[in-house]
Amino acid sequence: MRISIRRALKKDIPRIQQLLTQVCNVHNEGRPDIFKKDCQKYREDELELLIEDSTRPIFVGVDEDDNVVGYGFCVIIDYTGNNVIVDRRELYIDDLCVDEKARGTGVGGMLFDFIKTYAKEIGCYHVTLNVWACNPGAMAFYESRGMKLLKNEMEVIL
Repeated sequence: MRISIRRALKKDIPRIQQLLTQVCNVHNEGRPDIFKKDCQKYREDELELLIEDSTRPIFVGVDEDDNVVGYGFCVIIDYTGNNVIVDRRELYIDDLCVDEKARGTGVGGMLFDFIKTYAKEIGCYHVTLNVWACNPGAMAFYESRGMKLLKNEMEVIL
């Protein structure tokens, strides 16, 4: 499978929504007490706005027929003038997904590497993201790409 990475377009929204449902279901399997089944993080109108927002780039991996097989939702965070954090820019990966049928083919690595290169090109200090503890496969993937633990979020269920 030949993959290329590009910015998401409005025509990609239906396919992105299908992949958002896949991510939702992975999280639902791991934490049904938190995540609903068969849901989507963003509605169509929200995706349209995100695609136009230069501070929240969405990248898609597409096959030779321009079919979306994965995506990376990003947020550029600027800490310039922050009271606590030194002046810097960060690229936060809000969501990264590869179609379940294309997992293990290198698409995720290509998306991640593309996003990392993009972050460096726009002057970011680092790339960050959150991984749910119930998703050890994702954790292993990100560690294989050189990511290290930055902080922990903890809970106690009442």
